[in-house]
Amino acid sequence: MYTAQGRIQQRELLTQYMPLVRRHALTLQVRLPASIELDDLIQAGTVGLLEALSRFDATQGASFATFASQRIRGAMLDELRTRDWLPRSVRRAARAVDDTIRRLEQQLGRPPEEGEIARDLDMPLNEYQQLLNDTNSGQLLPFEELVADGSEPASFDAGNLPFDQLLGDQQRETLVAAIDALPEREKLLMALYYQEELNLKEVGAVLGVTESRVSQLHSQAISRLRARLNDAG
Repeated sequence: MYTAQGRIQQRELLTQYMPLVRRHALTLQVRLPASIELDDLIQAGTVGLLEALSRFDATQGASFATFASQRIRGAMLDELRTRDWLPRSVRRAARAVDDTIRRLEQQLGRPPEEGEIARDLDMPLNEYQQLLNDTNSGQLLPFEELVADGSEPASFDAGNLPFDQLLGDQQRETLVAAIDALPEREKLLMALYYQEELNLKEVGAVLGVTESRVSQLHSQAISRLRARLNDAG
């Protein structure tokens, strides 16, 4: 049972860590359809924060901020999983891109370039790039679920990914290899977005491209990762 002092401390921690909830919500919202309200994500994240406050055990070694981040992000992803917000056409398009990338990588022995992917899909480059924009939100959950144990966004240095609690050794090694095989610009994008937690505009400033282009490159990078993971079974 909480003492009066304990309840006061819990309220103080709730106030202190609410900005963390909002930060996670904003990070997710940029790649979600407009129908997903920021307030809904914040509400779900607040539930995760309350759960973290009730379950945190300082003797386990992790900091409260790390533990809370895990619970907040997990609660938001749980909320998204309950919604049928992604059109089937977008899911089909994402699978088509994944399949094309996987097949071309096997044929070429390297990551295919955008123009090669577009030609294989029998569409002009600008249509393929628009397809990447359309499918970007459809790529959210698979990758977020891979890093959901974390606490903080994953480092993209091979061998330094905090997936021990989530992935078996073989699957983790496959993911590390898939990230390492990304083209350099896409690898940098992923590190800036997931590790440094820059928003799309900030990532674009670093890469010297527009926010829309960042969205396209992000979608393509996630398709490459999914293609390799699916190919590995």
